Amino acid sequence: MARPAEKAPPLQPVAAPSVRPRYGLPGALVRTARPKQWSKNVLVFAAAGAAGVLSHAVPAERVLACFGLFCAVSSGTYFLNDVIDAGADRRHPVKRHRPVAAGSLPVPAALTAAAFLMGAGVALGVVLRPQLGLVLGMYVALQLAYSTVLKHLPVYDLAAVAAGFLLRAIAGAVAVPVRVSEWFLIVTTFGSLLMVTGKRLAEHAELGEERGGHRATLDAYSTNFLRIVLAISATAAMVGYSLWAFSLEPAALHHSDPIWYQLSTVPVLLALLHFTFLVEQGRGAHPEELVLRDRQLQLLGLVWLLLFSLGVYG
Repeated sequence: MARPAEKAPPLQPVAAPSVRPRYGLPGALVRTARPKQWSKNVLVFAAAGAAGVLSHAVPAERVLACFGLFCAVSSGTYFLNDVIDAGADRRHPVKRHRPVAAGSLPVPAALTAAAFLMGAGVALGVVLRPQLGLVLGMYVALQLAYSTVLKHLPVYDLAAVAAGFLLRAIAGAVAVPVRVSEWFLIVTTFGSLLMVTGKRLAEHAELGEERGGHRATLDAYSTNFLRIVLAISATAAMVGYSLWAFSLEPAALHHSDPIWYQLSTVPVLLALLHFTFLVEQGRGAHPEELVLRDRQLQLLGLVWLLLFSLGVYG
């Protein structure tokens, strides 16, 4: 088992700013919930979309409900994480503006919001389908473990963040339910690892000598190690997707030309290469924002969606 990363020398406690808070309580709650991060939860649609059932009312409603529940529980974990990381966030050039770190959101209010969102999300998941409630509970447990222990362990911190994406994809599958192939899980796992490694690589360069004070594992990683993991992840995701796309051919023969699945590997390859290129430029610190802002990634995503949809629904 990997040894915990050596933590940076203890710094003097940093008190919450005494300046007037930048946000009122409602604004601070919304900002801490991180609505922009909800784009990650789109993964819950992946399994149902690949199975071709989103055109049916009941599965579509179940996946939409799953999306909403994941938005709730993931926001709950952000509240908790911001309380735990408040001291480190105050030393970060960007994260110091987060409401808890900046003093705009009192700690008791943040903890209350965290408990309500996580508890309500898991409970409603059980009502929708017990298996979904179990996956949501596993996600919450994983995030608690990450915020308190795993983020300090090299390699395990990368695996924990990637596992969070994987659980999103699994949640969408069990909500319907639909069967997911091993290739789907492989692509999701390594695609997620690619994003989190790119994020760590960007943070490594962005924070410089101060990185250990913000995240202990960043001092444990070398840029060469992170680049190796990045290359492995991109390769595994591409190979896994190609094998998955070609394995879907027999099913496609019943209702469409199987060439659409095979052609969909082209935009996936280009998107992976382009994302890796952006990471090498130091732009991987916020992968969710890259997806929303980079026109090439958006165009490649639309081309992939068209080709894959033709394969599933054509």
